[in-house]
Amino acid sequence: MTTDSRPTAHDHDTPDTATDRVHDTSWSANLELPRHAADRDLAVAEAVAAVEHTTAGHHVNLVTHGDHGHPETYLYDALAERFEGVAYEYVEQCGCGGHVTRVYVE
Repeated sequence: MTTDSRPTAHDHDTPDTATDRVHDTSWSANLELPRHAADRDLAVAEAVAAVEHTTAGHHVNLVTHGDHGHPETYLYDALAERFEGVAYEYVEQCGCGGHVTRVYVE
């Protein structure tokens, strides 16, 4: 894996899907694609991968598909079981129905 140190500003309207590199900046992971809508386990697995690809001191916005409902019903427990040293908060529901959860990596 490589490190991405580009100083980019992401918002949840243009999320990044790249988890083939480590992000040493805050970024957004797009988990709203049709494949995510069809497979909640895949969305959770890719959310975990996104957190793993975020360096300490930064955050990743997990933009999840609205078909799965509020992320507290399926994502928060998975994050808590997998990680120590991360905090997360619900940010908002997008106009398209998706949800944004911000995960801070310590």
